[in-house]
Amino acid sequence: MEWLSVDQVAEELGLHVRTVRGYVRDGKLKAVRIGKQYRIARADLEAVTGAPPIRRSRHVEVATTVRVDAISRTDMDRVATMLTASVAPGTEDRVRIQLSYDEERASLTVMLLGGLITTAELLRLIDAVTDQGGQPR
Repeated sequence: MEWLSVDQVAEELGLHVRTVRGYVRDGKLKAVRIGKQYRIARADLEAVTGAPPIRRSRHVEVATTVRVDAISRTDMDRVATMLTASVAPGTEDRVRIQLSYDEERASLTVMLLGGLITTAELLRLIDAVTDQGGQPR
């Protein structure tokens, strides 16, 4: 059984510590007193809230748009294939890729949304594939 402190419950619910202590004192939230501190069972917290609390964790994403002018349809297809093949499915640092090609202007627009490291690697790949007439460095 998982036991939580009043501070942990307050953080998970986005409440002030005094508010949680008040819920315990009023009997709205079941708790056990251990020494001078209250401990709340995860099951009791979920019973009160009706669902597991949303766990907050830091998540960083980057959104970027790349435009490549004067690129042939063949080179655009190569860029698209390399980008989609480079993103491993099921990885934690997923990147969403959207490509748009304007035949009339021979212009490719690539939109990336995802983790910093994977997005940076994909930007390097775009640079390598589109530099020097599409030849890798």
